[in-house]
Amino acid sequence: MMKTLTLFLSDAELVAACRRGSAAAQQQLYRRFAPKMLTLCRRYLRHEFDAEDVLARGFVKVFRGLGQFEGKGSLEGWVRRIMAHEALSYLRRRESLTLSIEDCNTGHLATEVPTADEELQAADLLRLVQELPAGYRAVFSLCALEGYTHPEVAALLGISEGTSKSQLSKARTVLQRQVAALHVSLSTSYAHAHVA
Repeated sequence: MMKTLTLFLSDAELVAACRRGSAAAQQQLYRRFAPKMLTLCRRYLRHEFDAEDVLARGFVKVFRGLGQFEGKGSLEGWVRRIMAHEALSYLRRRESLTLSIEDCNTGHLATEVPTADEELQAADLLRLVQELPAGYRAVFSLCALEGYTHPEVAALLGISEGTSKSQLSKARTVLQRQVAALHVSLSTSYAHAHVA
């Protein structure tokens, strides 16, 4: 006899089935959100194995905490918050989250910013975010990519709102310089390839 695969179309159906202990529902929830959540974790953590570890730990918390999901807001948003908190907790245990701009390696970077019509690969941009010092990376990811407010970031990281604003500003400055340097490097490589 052939086994029928059940697809849970709504978040409410999926959560209800997971709460009943359905392995198929748990697998579907994981498959639905794991790729996006791994990307989220990779923005906070420099190493792939760390991001994968946080993803696994985060999903354990998701499955254990599904009874607390009230259906207010999206399931994806709820999962994202758990993953962000888990990534920050992991990051906090390994790196300092507050730095000054002088702690960044900003030497010999280009000063001009590429124009909007120049494309960079998503992997290049992710790598640049991962290269930021931990504090900048955390604040940038929370504010610019996850949409947290400075008061929320301050509460999450145990810093002042001013520090959150300052670190976001410094992170953007460093990223602009890194993007410009990457653009110059790519342009030079492209020019050399077409001359040869």
